[in-house]
Amino acid sequence: MSGGRAADKAMIENCRDPGAETRTIPIRFMTEMLACASQRGPVDTARALATVGLPPDLLGQEGARVTVAQFGQLYRFLAGTLDDECPGFFSRPLYGGTFKFLCLNLLNADNLRVALYRFGQYFRLMLDDLRFELGREDHLGKITIVQLAPPGPHHVLVHEVMLMLLQGVASWLVGRRIPFCRAEFAFPTPEYASEYVNIYPAPVFFDYPRTTYYLELGYLDLPIRQSKSTLATFLRNAPMDWIQVAVNEKRMTHRVRDILKTQLGFATTIECAAQGLHLSTRTLARRLEEEGTHFQAVKDALRRDVAIAQILNTSMSIASIGAMLGFDDPAAFNRAFRNWTGSPPGSYRRRGVKPLPADDPAAERD
Repeated sequence: MSGGRAADKAMIENCRDPGAETRTIPIRFMTEMLACASQRGPVDTARALATVGLPPDLLGQEGARVTVAQFGQLYRFLAGTLDDECPGFFSRPLYGGTFKFLCLNLLNADNLRVALYRFGQYFRLMLDDLRFELGREDHLGKITIVQLAPPGPHHVLVHEVMLMLLQGVASWLVGRRIPFCRAEFAFPTPEYASEYVNIYPAPVFFDYPRTTYYLELGYLDLPIRQSKSTLATFLRNAPMDWIQVAVNEKRMTHRVRDILKTQLGFATTIECAAQGLHLSTRTLARRLEEEGTHFQAVKDALRRDVAIAQILNTSMSIASIGAMLGFDDPAAFNRAFRNWTGSPPGSYRRRGVKPLPADDPAAERD
C-alpha cells in the first residue's frame, strides 16, 4: 500500500470506534426505523429482519437489543430498497446519492466552520421539514436543528439519527474525533436515556426548545483532511462511521469498558479497574456516578454486548459463550442474560441467516 493510501486508511480508522460492531443498542431503534420507513412505502419486514440476521420474535420483546452493525445493515437495506437515504424521515425522499453529493460539496471547504455552514445550506435546499443552523453561544460553537414543519410521530428517531450524521461527518472531515461539549434535545427524557453515553460523545439534556450540539470554537478552525479517495470508504461504511460511539476518551464509562474488555472471563473488581486507570476506587465510583452509571452496570453491559455479538456471529455454543464471560454455570449465564435483555440467549441465534454484506448494491448508490 502506498504511503498516501496508508495515511488515508489510518485517518479513517482514527475516526471509527473499533468496538462499534460488538456494541448493542435497544431494539427500539430498529422498530422505529422500520415504522418510519413504512411511511415511505411498503416494507418487507420479514426480509429486512432476515437480511440483518434478527429473529422476528425479538422485534416485540421489551429489553431486546441489536448490535450497532445490525442497525447499520437495516439502514442500508431500507435506504436501498426505498431509494431514500433517510428512509421515511422526511416529507420527501433523499434519493440515492444525496449524501455523496453532500460530502463532495464539503471536501474543498477551507475549514470545518465553512463545511458545517455548507452542510446546513445543503439540507436547506433538500428538505422542507427542518434545517441546520450554525451559530455561536458564549465560547462555544453550536449547530441547531430548526423544525420547519410539525414534528412527525418518529421525530425523536429523526433528531437522534441526524445528530449521529452530524457528528460522524464532522469528525470524518477533520480526521479526528471531535469531543462535543453538550447535546440538547427537543423532546422529553426517553426511557433509554442511559444509552446515549454510547451514542453521543457529550453530556445530554432533554426538554429543550431545539435540538442543539455544542463544540469548542477551536474545532471550527480545523482544516478539512479528507479527499475523494477516502469518500468512497466513508459512504460504503455508512452509517457505521456516523455512529461515533465512545469517541470521547474523557468519558470514564468507556475507559472502564476498555479495561474490562481485556479481562473478559476474570472476576475484575472496581479496585482492579481503578488501579489500571491510576485512580482511587472512590474517585472512579464518583466519576461513573457523574455519568449516570456504576461499575457493575458497565461490566454487565460489556458482557451483554459481547454475548449478543458472539451468539449472532459465531457458532460457539451458548454454554461456551457463558464460560468465556466468566460464568461457570450455564444456568447462571442464562439468568443473567434474561436480566440484561428480557429474553433467553437462544432467541438471538440468527438461525442460518446471513447479514447484508457491506458491499451489497443496496449499501451504496451513486
